Amino acid sequence: LKDAADKGYVGVIAYTRGKRWSPDDINPYEFEANDTYDVIDWISKQKWCNGKIGMYGGSYNGFSQWAACKTVHPALKTIVPYVANRPGMGLPMENNIFINPNYEWAFYVGNNKYLDNETGNGRKRFRSMMFNWWDKGEAYNKMDSIDGTPNRWFQRWITHPDFDEYWQKMAPYKEDFKQINIPVLAFDGYYNDSQNSSLYYLKELQKYSPNTPFYLIIGPYGHFGTQQGGEKEVNEYKVDEVALFDIRKITYEWLDYILKNGPKPSVLKDKINYEVMGANEWRSTPSFEKMNNDVLKFYLSNQKKNGTYYLDPKTSNKNTFLSQTVDFKDRKLSGNSDYYPSPIEKNELDQSTGFIFTSNPVEKSMIVNGSFVGGLHISINKKDVDLGVTLYELTPEGKYFHLSYYIGRASYAKDITKRNLLKPEDETWIEFTN
Repeated sequence: LKDAADKGYVGVIAYTRGKRWSPDDINPYEFEANDTYDVIDWISKQKWCNGKIGMYGGSYNGFSQWAACKTVHPALKTIVPYVANRPGMGLPMENNIFINPNYEWAFYVGNNKYLDNETGNGRKRFRSMMFNWWDKGEAYNKMDSIDGTPNRWFQRWITHPDFDEYWQKMAPYKEDFKQINIPVLAFDGYYNDSQNSSLYYLKELQKYSPNTPFYLIIGPYGHFGTQQGGEKEVNEYKVDEVALFDIRKITYEWLDYILKNGPKPSVLKDKINYEVMGANEWRSTPSFEKMNNDVLKFYLSNQKKNGTYYLDPKTSNKNTFLSQTVDFKDRKLSGNSDYYPSPIEKNELDQSTGFIFTSNPVEKSMIVNGSFVGGLHISINKKDVDLGVTLYELTPEGKYFHLSYYIGRASYAKDITKRNLLKPEDETWIEFTN
C-alpha cells in the first residue's frame, strides 16, 4: 500500500471471501466474478476515488482480475495480470487431467484465514500420499482417504471433470470477452506452470474483442520468477541478462499511461514482447500469429534411425503403427510423460514409458517460438487414455533442451466441455495444441 501511495495512488487490498475477517467458508475461485464487481463498486463511491480504478497482481490475483472482467464495472479502466490462473484450465486440471499438486494447494489456502505454509510446504507428506495411491491402484477419489485428512475442495473439483458451468462462471468464457473493452498488460513465463491459463485469456480476448488493446511481456521465467521480474536461473538454466526487468516499475508506468495519460512504457514496442533465449535480445510483434514466419512439419514413422524412431519431414502412405502395452498391475512405472521442464536441459530422456522420434539435424539456425500443434492416430482397447507429447531441441552436444509440451485426456480432445469416450479398437484422430 505504501508503494501505491508513493506512486500517487490509493492502494486497496481486498481478500477473497472467507479470508481475514470474513465469516464465510473458504471456497477458492467460486465467488470472485461477483465479489470483485461489488468491491470495485464500493471503491468507486469513496470520496478519495476519482472513478478510475486499475488492478494488478499475480497468480490467484491475476485470476481475480480476469474474474472482475466477467462483468466489467464502468470504473475499472485496466488490469495488469501476472501469470494469471484460469480455474478448470491449467489448474486444478490441464486439458481435463487433474494435476496432483493442486491437492495440497487446497489445504494451503483453505486451512485458515491466511495461508497454511506449514502444510503447503509438507511435500514429504503429499509425495508419500501420491506414491501410496499409485502403488495401491486406488480410485482417484480415494486420495484423501489415503492421506487421512478429508479434502472437501478436492472432492468438489473432481466432480467436475468437464469444463462445465461450474468452471465457466468463474471467469470470462466465450461471449463474455466481447464486453471487455479495457486495455490489458499481461506478464508470463515460458516455464510458468499455468501458462495454459494465462495465455488463454489473451487469445480469447483477441478472438472475441479484437479492438481491445492488450500487451504481453513474456520470457524465460517460471510462475514465481515472472512475478519478480524474472530470475537469474530457472530450472538450472542461466537466463540472459537482458531478460531481467523491473516488473513493479513497468506496472506503475502502465497505470500512469492508462489512468493519468502518461507516456506508454518504453518496453512495449508492440503487442507481443518476448525475449529470445540464448540470443540475449527482445523482439516484438503485433500478434501471436506474427511471432513466426514459417512452420516446420514432421511426421512420425516406425523406422528407426540412430537408436530412435525417425521424425520424417515427408509423409508416408504406408498404414503403419507402433504398439505399446501397459500392464496396470506393474506399478513401477509411475509416469506416462516425462514432460515437466526440470531441468530445462537434460542429458538423457526417459524411454521407458513412450516413444522417442528424432529428425535430421536442422541445417540453418532458427528461432523457435509460439505454440506447437499436432495430431495422433491412435487405437486402444479402452475407452480413454491420457496423452503426453514433449518437444525438445537435441543440441550438438547431445543434450535435450526442453521447448514445450502437451498433456491431455483423449476423450476431451474435441470438446473440453463434454466427454466423448473412445470406442475400443477403433482408430481415433486426436488433435492437440499447447
